[in-house]
Amino acid sequence: MRSAKIIIIGGGVVGASAAYHLAMRGETDVVILERGSIQGTGSTGRATGGVRSQFETEINVRMSLYSVDFFRNCEFSTGYDPKGYLFFSTDTSVFEQMKRNAVTQAAFGVEGIEILDADGIRKMIPAMNCDDIVGGVFGASDGFINPVAVMSGFSRRAIDLGAQIVLGRSVSRINVAGGRVAGVSMPDGEIGADAVVVCAGAWSRGLAESAGVNIPVEPLRRQIVWARCKDRVPENLPMVIDAGSGFHFRPAIDFWEPEDKTGSGRDILFAYPDRDERPSFNTEFDETFAKKVYEMARKRARFLFESEPEREKCRAGLYENTPDHHAIIGACGVEGLYFATGFSGHGVMHSPAAGRAISEIILDGEASFLDVKCLSPERFERGELLKESGYI
Repeated sequence: MRSAKIIIIGGGVVGASAAYHLAMRGETDVVILERGSIQGTGSTGRATGGVRSQFETEINVRMSLYSVDFFRNCEFSTGYDPKGYLFFSTDTSVFEQMKRNAVTQAAFGVEGIEILDADGIRKMIPAMNCDDIVGGVFGASDGFINPVAVMSGFSRRAIDLGAQIVLGRSVSRINVAGGRVAGVSMPDGEIGADAVVVCAGAWSRGLAESAGVNIPVEPLRRQIVWARCKDRVPENLPMVIDAGSGFHFRPAIDFWEPEDKTGSGRDILFAYPDRDERPSFNTEFDETFAKKVYEMARKRARFLFESEPEREKCRAGLYENTPDHHAIIGACGVEGLYFATGFSGHGVMHSPAAGRAISEIILDGEASFLDVKCLSPERFERGELLKESGYI
């Protein structure tokens, strides 16, 4: 392969979405370069698979609304399951902020937002300790998707339309000549291109630097405990999140084998954002994390605390964090170089909106279905950072 019109670096769910949306617009001279030998073994396959519209900023809410509608109605299976998201708080001031956010979300078009007191939460999840909870917010249209299924659906359709995906190709450098993209370099050669889209998640910063561009994306390990409860997980259990600590849990599904019944409805995922974690590319699961998260589970629900971890299914992946925990979507000072990265844990859920946005920016100069200018890389230089309290 000597050249392609558009090269996408990264074959995870965001890169696959970008290829899909370009191909749907008729741009099929597109090549995805994926460093892994199997697509989806990076951050996509290690995600929790949640999707929600409960955010503070308008751009996140609108990206979620578009993406949820896509997951619900698209041509391929996404595993969309609207079990809901329940945010609860043990702090009155945090609860008041959550209620204000709910009003804002409703104004942007989010439906099914319900404010609950402690008794309402107790009725929803009787097995959870609610003694210290002051209230919460439940979003009925939020829920779960299968990240691997979404990625595969995007990829299959893009390939059917003429795009290509090449596995086992690690890009070492983005080549620039005369202020514009010329292609990419790999250990085994170069490929020329008119445009390059960086969808490489936690690895995006180094690639950007090779083109003389600085984007503030840091890798941060996020770990998840997969455990098996003594009895079946409570029926219709939503994603449950402590808005203060970030501790959260949800029913577990094997994204690679979604029909696997070995857990018999007893498997659970739970995690929290470990404040002791420092930026790194470490994706090894740490046994000490399990001890920390079980101590949090002890306080919240007996069925969680008394579960047994499935060591071989516990996992760690990488968040691609930006300073304001919002994505970077757009062009930069190098002509023909684009970014769809830095999603800070929201890449899977926002992949439909992100893929369409970057495809429109490439083909039309700007995204018309949604104004994403606030997510441009230049916002960091201008000091126009966004504020999101719903970061987990």
